[in-house]
Amino acid sequence: MEILLYLGGILFMLVGLGVSIGLHEVGHLVPAKLFGVRVGQYMIGFGPRLWSKRFGETEYGFKALPVGGFISMSGMYPPSAHTGPATGMFATLVQDARVANDETIAEGAEDRVFYRLPVYKRIIVMLGGPVMNLILAILLFTLMASGIGIQQASTTVSAVSECVVPAEVTQDACTADDPVAPAAQAGFQPGDTLVSLGGKAITTFAEASQIIQDSPGRTLDVVVRRDGQEIPLTLTPVAAERGEVDTNGRPVLDKGGIPVTHSVGYAGITAQYEYARQPIGTGAELTMQQVGGVTSLVVNLPVKLWDVGVSLITGSERDPNGPLSVVGVGRIAGEVAAADAPVLNRLAVLLNLLAALNIALFVFNLIPLLPLDGGHVAVALWEGIKRTWAKLTGRAQPKPVDATRLVPVTVVVAVLLIAMGALLIIADLVKPMNLLG
Repeated sequence: MEILLYLGGILFMLVGLGVSIGLHEVGHLVPAKLFGVRVGQYMIGFGPRLWSKRFGETEYGFKALPVGGFISMSGMYPPSAHTGPATGMFATLVQDARVANDETIAEGAEDRVFYRLPVYKRIIVMLGGPVMNLILAILLFTLMASGIGIQQASTTVSAVSECVVPAEVTQDACTADDPVAPAAQAGFQPGDTLVSLGGKAITTFAEASQIIQDSPGRTLDVVVRRDGQEIPLTLTPVAAERGEVDTNGRPVLDKGGIPVTHSVGYAGITAQYEYARQPIGTGAELTMQQVGGVTSLVVNLPVKLWDVGVSLITGSERDPNGPLSVVGVGRIAGEVAAADAPVLNRLAVLLNLLAALNIALFVFNLIPLLPLDGGHVAVALWEGIKRTWAKLTGRAQPKPVDATRLVPVTVVVAVLLIAMGALLIIADLVKPMNLLG
């Protein structure tokens, strides 16, 4: 059964990735057709064709390698001048790109080409794919946060500590010499729901925790609901040293590398977690937070990839905030699906993973380098700047930018992307990232 669940998690992510890629290409296809551009192909995957069918002027289909997709628009670049054979490797690549581009321009449809579109329409077409991934991420996060909910500490007690021990020691280590925890001494029981604490009505566990931390040595009147009845208790938190943590939950260290601690009130109760449905706008908020995190990752990608290589060679632990390949994401999805946890917990994590994958597609495709969508946007913007400058200076309008000249750069970028993918796949197979603890 566990194997089937594991495979089910991988299948969930593969299907989700396929849908994400398909919708990305739809984001290009729809505005291109609306603006009158002739689209010859809409394909999911690369390599040998598995299946295709023509509807109107467009062939729709699937290819063998499900690692991306594309649409073939007529005249992505201006038609080339007829010249003699090219000499040199890069010149040959440019010439081949021009020939391939010319072949997309159908006879009688010379005006239905991409390069003739106004700059703003070209930008809309090229941004349509990444924006589709962004919208999908928002929908997935909204389903997770507002449909399923986000786990939060409730006002119900899940466990009561038996004794007061240092923060780094487990409760199983209680001995006869350890003082009894204040909550146990006060008579708290698992399943109790906090009603009021210190005369203040309690609506969240965070409120109760803050009151306890602010009240070491102070006696607090408590009311809990137990079996439908309100029970009065008396709680006196004790002072305890607890380590400070940053916003990411990591211990704060002083200049000497020693954990920073402070004295707070301690009672010894643990909250029961439950799903709380969030406002409908939470999905968009979570998406924007993730976009910021992925953008930071992309900016620091060379350093992150170096760290992955070092981890692969030395065997050291990988950075949990580092990049993953599709293999790594699939492995984590399988582990989540097979985990011993409630179905809602597993589904929420899987939706989170798929949403994060779409955000990665959104951010990565905005990098202003060909063959990525951001590269085509950069070319369109450059042409727009040239045309605007010519208009302002009273000069003749320049010819459309011939992006085929950038084919050598495109090849270099493509090689780097393949190398990056290979490195991450090897790392995810040999030295997988441990995100589940």
